[in-house]
Amino acid sequence: MYTDDDLLMLSGIQHIAFCERQWALIHIEQQWAENMRTVEGNHMHERVDDPFASEVRGNVITLRSVSMVSYRLGLYGVADVVEFIRSETGEGIGMEGYPGKWKPLPVEYKRGKPKLDERDEVQLCAQSICLEEMYNEKGDSHLNIGKGYLFYGETRHRHEVIFSHELRNTVEMYALRMHELFETGTTPLAIYKTHCNACSLVELCNPKAFSNPRKVNDYLKNALDTD
Repeated sequence: MYTDDDLLMLSGIQHIAFCERQWALIHIEQQWAENMRTVEGNHMHERVDDPFASEVRGNVITLRSVSMVSYRLGLYGVADVVEFIRSETGEGIGMEGYPGKWKPLPVEYKRGKPKLDERDEVQLCAQSICLEEMYNEKGDSHLNIGKGYLFYGETRHRHEVIFSHELRNTVEMYALRMHELFETGTTPLAIYKTHCNACSLVELCNPKAFSNPRKVNDYLKNALDTD
């Protein structure tokens, strides 16, 4: 189990799922650059994130900007939305001011459309692990969240994500790797791939140059000659 001093940002798990070097540049070296994708994504989250907003419609309680933590994963963060669905089976957790049991369901808002990789799914699954740990520590009956949803701004549609055993293991693998890199202060070397062109850090990272050892040596030689 990790302590408060060990906690890393949960949102970083989508960065490391995309690229270990991107994660290290942002979370170890504290570098960041905006592009159109990040600006649009931030705008979408600003419309969603209101920590004082809640809504009740029938059998659904909606909470926004829900703080969460997992000391097992060593991650903390904020979920865009958590919906609590009234349980028909008596399974779930208690909600102050509302009778019965309720099942939490995380919903994350993303710009664009579903991606070819799993970065959004692991972030959502990590949120569910945080919620399970938090509510189980409160003494509620054993909580297991089976699914959540990703809402994409381009498709305007919810996509269901099942929190399978394999996806949960992937989340734990990424979380462990984040802590390994952070503890050693390691920024992995660049490996150029086609998805690098969509990264907001592509100019800072310069993957085409630094993924080629000959180009790195030429760069260093030129720098020394200039000095």
